[in-house]
Amino acid sequence: MTRPHQDDRHREPPPRSFSVVICVYTEERWDDILAAVDSVRQQSLPALETLLVVDHNPALLARLGGEYRERPEHREHSARGEVRVLANAGPRGLSAGRNTGIAAARGELVAFLDDDAVAERDWLRFFDEAYDDPRVLAVGGRTVPVWASGRRPVWFPEEFDWVVGCTYRGLPGGTARVRNVLGGNASFRRTAFDAAGGFATGIGRDGDKRPLGCEETELCIRLATAVPDAVILLDDRSVIHHKVPAVRTRLDYFRTRGYAEGLSKALVARSVGVRKGLASERRYTTRVLPAGVVRGVRDALRGRPGGLGRAGAIVAGVTVTTAGYLVGRFRTRRGVVAFSWEPIATNPVTTNQVARSQVTTSPVARAAAPSAGPPGAVA
Repeated sequence: MTRPHQDDRHREPPPRSFSVVICVYTEERWDDILAAVDSVRQQSLPALETLLVVDHNPALLARLGGEYRERPEHREHSARGEVRVLANAGPRGLSAGRNTGIAAARGELVAFLDDDAVAERDWLRFFDEAYDDPRVLAVGGRTVPVWASGRRPVWFPEEFDWVVGCTYRGLPGGTARVRNVLGGNASFRRTAFDAAGGFATGIGRDGDKRPLGCEETELCIRLATAVPDAVILLDDRSVIHHKVPAVRTRLDYFRTRGYAEGLSKALVARSVGVRKGLASERRYTTRVLPAGVVRGVRDALRGRPGGLGRAGAIVAGVTVTTAGYLVGRFRTRRGVVAFSWEPIATNPVTTNQVARSQVTTSPVARAAAPSAGPPGAVA
């Protein structure tokens, strides 16, 4: 038997491999998509591959396929990771697109990047460091808004930056344990999806329709249930910069997004229970938001611009989100709304053929749902 060379025993283990999934749906974001891909290719820890998942848009699918198949400057960057263009193999929407990417991923770790965001150079490297602990199954990062006007609207409170898909005041700094990551800047062990299944369809975004959310919240809660000792972290060194178009800085979008978040929270709470579904929100609504109102009023008294506007926006945001939650609770009690999650297929082409686990408002169906998911735990 050949004995290992002494130097081999002291070598660093090879770096973990990343598959980066970017879900896209419109040619209007063409330049943003190319910028997002380029930011992945510039990582200090190179990704194994970048997966562009196109959401039921044949023209965009063909255009991206040609872009990354034909351009010589892209072929020259092959050492920085392959770019593969895939069609969403499930129903229209962000959750099914992410599931398609997960199914096709060849990396040990799967990272998600919004199609209108760019990652800083060490984004993947800081994600990777957290996975030295085998209990860590997911790591999220910090998402910084890039306002269309060049600066934050004076009335827009930092406590509500989640409205535009960014890290908000009230989240912990540094590296901290959290209930859930934010989906546009997140990473998971690939095996986490074997334990918990994929993203639920029916609660995530669908292009430019009503901006629902919470699919990553529901997944992380389901993951923690499937693997009780799972650790989910937020590392604010993993930074991306997310574009905020002018339309999303208007009060009508602010109200619509808050209302949609309330609807989504009601659906998640009905599925996993109010205690788990709203655990993080209690501290946010009882401590972070009141402090924000006080800060806004104090700024106004000191003559700083936008203070009363920020205080008023916080009150308005709480009001519309609560209204959405109450309407959502009413709908779920009547069984009007349901969502589903499914195991991740090994081939994205067969995603729709996988047996689906329905999560509904029926107590019997809710009790049965976990048994339909993939068994086992993540080592």
